[in-house]
Amino acid sequence: MSSETETIERLVPEWLHLPDISERWGVPVTEVRQLVKDHKLIAVRRGPNNALQVPAAFIEEDGLVKHLTGTLTVLRDGRFSDEEILEWLFTEDPSLPGSPIQALRENRGTEVKRRAQALSL
Repeated sequence: MSSETETIERLVPEWLHLPDISERWGVPVTEVRQLVKDHKLIAVRRGPNNALQVPAAFIEEDGLVKHLTGTLTVLRDGRFSDEEILEWLFTEDPSLPGSPIQALRENRGTEVKRRAQALSL
């Protein structure tokens, strides 16, 4: 296991399998896979079956956390890898306060995107 993978495992407390997300949202699993394929959602292979899983913090009852996709786009445009994005989103930032994903879940997306843009310059 790489150090990036170990860091992500330590930072992300809960994961969901793609079929669990599709069931929660009441959509076919292919729709959830398309979000991953379109880079609107990050999924990593993990666990004994090496199955695709998504951080549970990205998922609301009716869809993705507001501003998540825009934040992912800004960070990817800044050449961040998926692992670097996950690490950044789940690392505590005293200036927010909390982690960027916490701020997104609390509808403080503007603050998070502003920080992501500054990192991507």
